[in-house]
Amino acid sequence: MYKIEKTNYGVKLTFAGFIQEAEMAKWVEESKSLIPSLPQRFGIFVDMRNLATLPQVSKIEMEKGQIAYKQAGMQRSVVILENSIIAMQFKKIAKETGIDQWERYIDASSNPNWEDAGLNWIVSSKEPE
Repeated sequence: MYKIEKTNYGVKLTFAGFIQEAEMAKWVEESKSLIPSLPQRFGIFVDMRNLATLPQVSKIEMEKGQIAYKQAGMQRSVVILENSIIAMQFKKIAKETGIDQWERYIDASSNPNWEDAGLNWIVSSKEPE
């Protein structure tokens, strides 16, 4: 399951459960449709607290989406996680797509203020603790 929400800072994405290739490809297409309505520079808040590990084919689609957002003007992104395996997988994806320098990761299981910390990174460039 995924959800895309346009916000005042850019985009909030929610991913949960086990996402197959077709669903992830649909997310990429919906993201590409949203991009023209975004400002020149924007942030992305990603809630992956309930996401299962992605299969390789879904990972490839995720990379396409990250590249599309990066090319469209994504300035910063934050990923909220509760699973170290998902964290490792997405750090690797971010490195492969070249967004790793703008992306931060917050473990919601150890940071009760994860939402505020994430928004502070996106909006004010304040590094999460």
